Amino acid sequence: MSVRTPPRLLELAGASLLRDNEASAIAALEYLPAELFPSLFLEAFFGRHSETLKALLQAWPFVRLPLGGLMHMPQEETFQAVLDGLDVLLAQKVHPRRCKLQVLDLRNTGRNFWSMWCGARARVCPSPCMVSAAEDSLETEQPLASSLKVFIELCLNERTMDGFLTYLLRWAEERKDSIHLCCKKLKIVSMPVENIGKVLSMVRLDCIREVDVCCSWRLPTLAGFAPLLGRMTRVQSLLLSHVHVSAFEEEEQEHIVQFTSQFLRLHHLRVLYMESPSFLEGRLDQMLRCLMTPLDNLAITNCLLTELDLTYLSKCQNISQLKALDLSGVSLTNFSPELLQVLLEKVAATLRELYLNKCGIMDPQLESILPALSRCSQLSYFSVLGNPLSMAVMGKLLRRIAGLPRLSQELYPVPQESYSSHGVLHPGRLVQFRADLLEILRVLRTSPDHLD
Repeated sequence: MSVRTPPRLLELAGASLLRDNEASAIAALEYLPAELFPSLFLEAFFGRHSETLKALLQAWPFVRLPLGGLMHMPQEETFQAVLDGLDVLLAQKVHPRRCKLQVLDLRNTGRNFWSMWCGARARVCPSPCMVSAAEDSLETEQPLASSLKVFIELCLNERTMDGFLTYLLRWAEERKDSIHLCCKKLKIVSMPVENIGKVLSMVRLDCIREVDVCCSWRLPTLAGFAPLLGRMTRVQSLLLSHVHVSAFEEEEQEHIVQFTSQFLRLHHLRVLYMESPSFLEGRLDQMLRCLMTPLDNLAITNCLLTELDLTYLSKCQNISQLKALDLSGVSLTNFSPELLQVLLEKVAATLRELYLNKCGIMDPQLESILPALSRCSQLSYFSVLGNPLSMAVMGKLLRRIAGLPRLSQELYPVPQESYSSHGVLHPGRLVQFRADLLEILRVLRTSPDHLD
């Protein structure tokens, strides 16, 4: 039998004010303690008391109003009341004495704020993607005099561009002299570059910290987006997927330069993910030369690279502090084994995660990197799935890395011996492989002297 938590006095007071008389509640705002405002706001928001919401906006005693976490079930009427209240506030040359509002946050944030003031009464969307308090603290690091910051989440998908976002963008554009529309994470799923430019023209691009391009673009499209990327001068993470190059692409080199040159303006970039960047084959140096800061994470996956590309990568100063490296899907079969060894030696002091899945790595190549791999003292995650390796070499690998103090997760392929001559997995051999693997691990745990 469950016991319901009784409502707090603050909740009862807010509900009582609105129940008795909405006009009385508005008149009382001047004298109410700040602690009562969040609870009263929730009552007005979910109870659709539009006039009270307008009045609350004009007397809001906190710097920030985290509204987005309450809008998992958008209500056009209540949201319109909030914007109407902001219009009244922005129209006043002298702000009301009590009002401290500088940031309206329409992202899925604010769980801590509403829970702290309203307890169980807060009906905040419990999404795991909610922005943390640490990130929230960045929002007022550069206060803008006489301007209101409005934070939004931008996912640009032409098919699902909802009415709420369309209306908000139009509202902000009409008030661009007093509203600064900000976005920390930009995700592009499907939208023409011209339309992307129109949307981003209403947003402060120097507020953007993460850019995820999750759609297939041709190289000219990427070149068209490049100037916008260059204006996102504080971006820290860039994910780019599936940029295709036609067999007879005109002005291909010019388009590549248009894109890679933008990295010269990204002085805060730390994370770079490139999924299927076919245009980088033989030109990786053009992009790496433009990096302005050391990277923490680098992923170049599912594409062709040349030996010269990998040579330049191993010499690049801005990858010497990498914490994560992912070259999955990059064929290394015909490369000199020493290339990967030199690359790992360069990042050995800092590397925590290494992904070399489906790289066509053969036994000689893996053996050549074992000394460098054993010096990656910070390594915690290592994966070589999908490579044609023998049981003997995998045993050597296990012995080499068994002494790494932080290694907690390792993913290995089924050894070649477990397949028949026709490439069919043999169940009996797979069972034997598992038994051999467990025996190696048992010996390593009980007798560290067996390490190479």
